[in-house]
Amino acid sequence: MSERYLGLDVGERYIGVAISDELGLVASPLMVIDARRNDPFAALAQLVDQYQAVGLVVGLPRQLRGGEGTQAKTVRAFVSQLREHIACPIVLWDEWLTTAQAERALIASGQRRERRRQVIDAVAAALLLQNYLDARRAQGDGVKSRHLDQ
Repeated sequence: MSERYLGLDVGERYIGVAISDELGLVASPLMVIDARRNDPFAALAQLVDQYQAVGLVVGLPRQLRGGEGTQAKTVRAFVSQLREHIACPIVLWDEWLTTAQAERALIASGQRRERRRQVIDAVAAALLLQNYLDARRAQGDGVKSRHLDQ
């Protein structure tokens, strides 16, 4: 049975998308959706169907003190609309510094600045999805440590 998940790093213009393997163990960058040029909800619904995803993990940006700012409210509004287009469960997950981690990883791998800008959101999505998968495996299906959908 497939345990494939999609991870999303939602920005104002770009949505980074990552995918897990069929066992739900390893996350990999998949693509970046330009939300100004494409209908992100239709694109994500198509990806859920194409990969038969059992769930979506959406990064929720938190402020340094743990609160939610403007971007978190934007992500919550996006998820609210996304739920109208997708039937599988959607989990909000703390994306604590995943974009900064993605940037460092891409620099360390020798990626040029232009290439980094093209893939950073998908790499950040893979990092947050991997964090979720690791926590889920460590704590079983009742994972709550950084689950923010309350």
